[in-house]
Amino acid sequence: MSSVFYMPPMSLMGKDAIKNLGPELQARELKHALVVTDKGLVDLNLVDSLTNELKKFDIDFDIFDGVQPNPTEQNIEDGLALLKEKGCDFVISFGGGSSHDCAKGIALVATNGGHIRDYSKGVHVSKKPQLPLVTVNTTAGTASEMTVFAIVTDTTGETKYPVVDKNILPIIAVNDSELMVAMPKFLTAATGMDALTHAVEAYVSTIATPVTDASAIKAIELIAQNLETAVIDGQDRDARDAMQYAEYLAGMAFSNASLGYVHSMAHQLGGVYDLAHGLCNAILLPEVSRFNATTKTARFADIAKAMGVDTTDLSDVDAAEAGIQAIEALSAKVGTAQKLQDLGVKEGKLEFMAQNALNDACSLTNPRKASLEEIVTIFKKVM
Repeated sequence: MSSVFYMPPMSLMGKDAIKNLGPELQARELKHALVVTDKGLVDLNLVDSLTNELKKFDIDFDIFDGVQPNPTEQNIEDGLALLKEKGCDFVISFGGGSSHDCAKGIALVATNGGHIRDYSKGVHVSKKPQLPLVTVNTTAGTASEMTVFAIVTDTTGETKYPVVDKNILPIIAVNDSELMVAMPKFLTAATGMDALTHAVEAYVSTIATPVTDASAIKAIELIAQNLETAVIDGQDRDARDAMQYAEYLAGMAFSNASLGYVHSMAHQLGGVYDLAHGLCNAILLPEVSRFNATTKTARFADIAKAMGVDTTDLSDVDAAEAGIQAIEALSAKVGTAQKLQDLGVKEGKLEFMAQNALNDACSLTNPRKASLEEIVTIFKKVM
């Protein structure tokens, strides 16, 4: 069976990578950017690292700082209105997954019309390339800066849904590890566990390929070796660089192999309770992995090795469980091993969320099919 591999045509990576962005924009004759970010990054003057580069190359910009942690349909509509009002010819997102996902929605609807929800009804639905999009990443987790995924919240229906479309790939992705040094400990932990979830789910996906496998396993290795250090000492440049590459590799994997039940369930927790996506993934990953390990035992044994487990004298079944326990141990060390009930989740919403999870596009590539009752049971195990 043939497959297609998607990633940005250019990625600028490493310390001070953002300083290479201006000449690239100038070469493409881009004139006026809509900078999509959140108010916190503006108030902390972190966006200046981008806007100062734009000024050096006489590139005009307007800032839309209305992005919420779980970006909503209304955020996209508001950003689109400002883009049209100011006559911007391209979009730059600055931040983490929320900024990138919102910017993708704005850029896609700008050229294709309609409502962002229209592009969630299938895969690769849009007909035209989006407005040129550049993504400047400040976290090491979502990989939204380089994937074909965007996650949008429908606040009226209490749901989050993925838009999966080849036309939302950015033309340039920037991963400058210096922009990640200021990340708080919890955000470092949650986004790192998000990247680990991407890699694990991609590795056991029903449409995994040798290319996505290689990306996923290397990402798991780097996260297992560096996430705890990055959380403890955010100034550790080696750990930050390693996590930057890990999240990008995990993005290469899941952007092409897709995901599974961890993400489809986490989306519902975000839609109903507005919880941090990476934290939800961290909470769900061990139990969903145990559910899937009965089908993909050898693959979870591989994951155990990547997590640093000595599997020499272990059967695949025992190795798989040891790997899942290693994931749990890492989550505990970085502070994401929490319970849903402590985050305000109520049992009365579990069936509603389970049904929406099964309808989520990420469920399609989970290696083991679950019933509604089985999804509810997994939710209950992490309550």
